[in-house]
Amino acid sequence: MKTSEPTAMPAAEAVGGREYDAVRDFLYLEARLADESRYLEWEALVEDDMTYWVPRGEGDFDMNRHVSIIADNRSRLRTRIAQLATGKRHSQVPVSAMRRLIGNIEVERLADGALQALSNFVLYELRRSSTGKLEVWPGRVEHRLRRRPDGSFGMYFKKVMLVHGDEALPSLAFII
Repeated sequence: MKTSEPTAMPAAEAVGGREYDAVRDFLYLEARLADESRYLEWEALVEDDMTYWVPRGEGDFDMNRHVSIIADNRSRLRTRIAQLATGKRHSQVPVSAMRRLIGNIEVERLADGALQALSNFVLYELRRSSTGKLEVWPGRVEHRLRRRPDGSFGMYFKKVMLVHGDEALPSLAFII
């Protein structure tokens, strides 16, 4: 499966005010929908050219040449969501309880007019199905967003850089 990481573009300007607030609100909504396993609603935020990428660590990786934890194009992401939406994905029965905190949000306008949001997060996952263990998933996220004709944002790129991405990880059977 070939995925395409958008080419790096220099930021033209930092974004503030109402536009920053709108991006922040989008990040909060996206996180809440994922935390609540509302995957079909989460999927509505995604563009047709979406890339969803979790590299193996925080280094400078090429998603087409290096091993990734997840490297989904839109088609593969659609399949992942369909599996999760059945409620029968064995690693998520019953569904893990999740909550994430998001902070240090930086928003920039890219040269093509799209917006890039960088943020730190900590996700807490209670694995009810197996050990009852509380897993902690810290990292940094890069979102790339475009305005849709109705004024809402569509997400076309999400890169999740886990602090412990180079370590042995438990199953990542949810949208991080």
